[in-house]
Amino acid sequence: MIVHATRPLAWFRPDPAQPRRQFDEDELRRLGESLKVRQLQPVLARPDGTLIAGERRVRAARLVGMAELQVLVTDEPLTDTQVRIAQLAENVHRADLRDAEKWKACAELLALNPGWTHRDLAAHLHLSEPTVTRYLSPSKCVPEVQAALEAGTLGITDVYTISRATPDEQRDLLRLKLAGESRDALATRVRRQKAATVEAVRVKRVACPLPSGVSVVAAGRELSLDELIDSLGEAQKEARRAREQGLDIRTFSKVMADKAKKGGA
Repeated sequence: MIVHATRPLAWFRPDPAQPRRQFDEDELRRLGESLKVRQLQPVLARPDGTLIAGERRVRAARLVGMAELQVLVTDEPLTDTQVRIAQLAENVHRADLRDAEKWKACAELLALNPGWTHRDLAAHLHLSEPTVTRYLSPSKCVPEVQAALEAGTLGITDVYTISRATPDEQRDLLRLKLAGESRDALATRVRRQKAATVEAVRVKRVACPLPSGVSVVAAGRELSLDELIDSLGEAQKEARRAREQGLDIRTFSKVMADKAKKGGA
């Protein structure tokens, strides 16, 4: 059962698992002055006063000398996931957590729900999927990058950019960022590194089974992905030209084989 009530501030108890660890006093004071005028949303607590969501508002109310707050008191059993969702959503939408706190809270929710995708987490937090992906990007980074995020020397957008590189490249990118490199410059470096890695991978035969049941095969000298794309585009142009000339597929194949022989002669 959930009961809407008013309780004295002394009744409220903090939840030790609350994801927010730092509170800005000036920000709390501004919030407290706003609460004096009107409390737009009640806090959420258990029957013993333990806060589920709203610790920031309770701290703000105490700071400006308020005596009580409106509260939703619930005796319904809540899972760890439900509590974390309430706490994280409260802070993300009403007073942004530090980037490191957002990362840890989102990672904890995924750990509690191994079957969740980024889309599932985004839906529960009422955030966009790209935003959640950015919040979780530190999990893909080396410890040095995570430590820089914790220290506040990197922002979450910088970390997201760095997370797309390999571990060794991440350390280099971190050094560059701490030396003053811009995020856009880091992103350009990551794109170039990925392009070089993709270009370095080459195969002699590529089979592309399509949903239609047709399988397109490219074979011969070693190909990179970009060269495969160019080759398929060239083959498509030749096939269209053959159709305009009224050729059937058997004749088209013979014509292309003859062209290849002449080209290699």
